[in-house]
Amino acid sequence: MPSSFVSDRRLNLETAPRFARIALGHVTRDQPNQVAHASPRSLHPIFFGSYDWHSCVHSYWLLATLYRLAPGIPESAVIGALFDAAFVSEKIAGELSYLEPATARGFERPYGWAWLLMLQAELNRHKTKEGRVWSSRLQPLADLFAARFREHLPKATYPVRSGVHSNTAFALALAYEYADADDKALAKLIRKCARTWYANDRDCQAWEPSGEDFLSPALSEAECMRRILAPGDFRIWLKRFLPRLAKREPRTLFEPAVVSDRSDGRIVHLDGLNLSRAWCWRNLAAMFPSNDPLRKIATRAAERHLAAGLPHVAGDYTGEHWLASFALLALMADQAPK
Repeated sequence: MPSSFVSDRRLNLETAPRFARIALGHVTRDQPNQVAHASPRSLHPIFFGSYDWHSCVHSYWLLATLYRLAPGIPESAVIGALFDAAFVSEKIAGELSYLEPATARGFERPYGWAWLLMLQAELNRHKTKEGRVWSSRLQPLADLFAARFREHLPKATYPVRSGVHSNTAFALALAYEYADADDKALAKLIRKCARTWYANDRDCQAWEPSGEDFLSPALSEAECMRRILAPGDFRIWLKRFLPRLAKREPRTLFEPAVVSDRSDGRIVHLDGLNLSRAWCWRNLAAMFPSNDPLRKIATRAAERHLAAGLPHVAGDYTGEHWLASFALLALMADQAPK
């Protein structure tokens, strides 16, 4: 990745086209794909590419975000044509048909559910005529997954504190971005669940990373609580949850993960961990006043993790089909909605 990009740590007119080209290179690529029993396109008329359904969804989120934020890039026309062809009634119906059977109730829970709502939240921000059309057409899918969240969360007695797809804090954080603006009942439920699960957590030891993490259980929880608490309440909670941040402890949260083999689909998760930690650290840094030493500490931690992760968003397909989305999250972190 160009050094100018690594130095400024912002989405810019050099990197937006690069991220767009990466995503456009795989969102309509049928193979390789984890689906083994049928053609991916026959099961998922829209989200058949990018190796798996959730990666395709968040790659569409990446493209939708770039279309809005960097409309002048050459790839905008290709993105627009892709969305015009993808977000049509018959293809939406096809996606819904796959999700209708009772056996599909747990499909992509909660990670894919949350990313679909993130995609809808992004399309809802578009003010162009075509953006409003895309948003309107995708809404039935968003309604379905919002309903599944509302059905599932009251049954979830305990959170899932893993570093992979099942992590509930990450899913709640993403889903809340949609719900806070567009589904007040779901937003209220997310706040209730987050408080029930996490409000009393103290002195997090952060036994991470595990060998296949792409999420930080500790920092994902902090990011979730940042979104649902008022700023003053959040700072009180964070002081209890991570009481030794001023000493840069737990040390493991400040050390980027080492990735030994980027051709291994699970080991390369650790590149995603570095990027998702950077996303969390940048958002945490923005919660402290400019003269607070914790702001500098969190900013420095974000910088270290960005430097470790950004050069590896493209290369081997095992990482390329999903890492750019996490890079974009990190680069937009302190500009994103609370």
